[in-house]
Amino acid sequence: MDAIERKFSVYGQTISALQWPGEVDRNDAEPILALHGWLDNAASFAPLSRFIQRPLLAMDFSGHGHSDHRPCGVVTHLVDHVRDVLAVVDQLGWKRFTLMGHSMGAGIACLFAAACPERVSRVVLIEGLGPPSTDGKDVASNLRKALDDSASLAGKRKPVYAHVEDAIDARTKGFGGLNHKASALLSDRGLMPVEGGWTWRADSRLRLTSFLRLTEEQVEGFVRAIKAPVCLIIGEQGMGGNGMFDHRLGWLSGAIIVRLPGRHHLHMEEPQSVAASINTFLGETDDLLWR
Repeated sequence: MDAIERKFSVYGQTISALQWPGEVDRNDAEPILALHGWLDNAASFAPLSRFIQRPLLAMDFSGHGHSDHRPCGVVTHLVDHVRDVLAVVDQLGWKRFTLMGHSMGAGIACLFAAACPERVSRVVLIEGLGPPSTDGKDVASNLRKALDDSASLAGKRKPVYAHVEDAIDARTKGFGGLNHKASALLSDRGLMPVEGGWTWRADSRLRLTSFLRLTEEQVEGFVRAIKAPVCLIIGEQGMGGNGMFDHRLGWLSGAIIVRLPGRHHLHMEEPQSVAASINTFLGETDDLLWR
């Protein structure tokens, strides 16, 4: 089923989203809010939407996809997205929902689920468990690097591709690796025409060093505060397959850990097997939630 474009007014910005199917407020199935990864967009959940057996709405985070960028001169922090998520679900009128996130979106999902446990019935994490952290001894040098990066941004320009296919080829070599079909899907929503060809819609500030990250102790506090049932899906050839999240697994109480063949974007490249695991998790937790 084709997606419907949605728009939300959030703190002076327009946040865009894609919705599958057409009616997400039906009473027979709890909706899912999906949060994409860094430099991706809502279209990253289009492959999954064909197999997920629930209403699904995927946001474009600020600065990504068709959503507005933060105002000029404003520093954006990861936690700002948490507030945007709350504003969107409030406008949707969703009192409780399933929260799903990939990579960066999984980190934001953990923060939201910990801070607003009464709103989240279940959490699905794909190739992500909590946000990235910075060691306490490194926070000062991290801030200095962020300041230097920000000061140099004015002299940088986005790449311009003469043809869309050139941009797709570049995206396949980006973070996490992508096959051509998945890259084309993200590029279709992530490109805009400019003089001389095409460039990325994404806010250039997204590539800057974060001005402030949580420490690992703070990340642990958030993950341990998640009350909802959790399903963590890890790609055997992805970041999770490399053991990146292993030291955090013990912070999740009773979580279901699923390891599947695939890379970092396995929900795009292997959507049927990922969706099967999600549908099983949702079905099993339905029984628990409605007892």
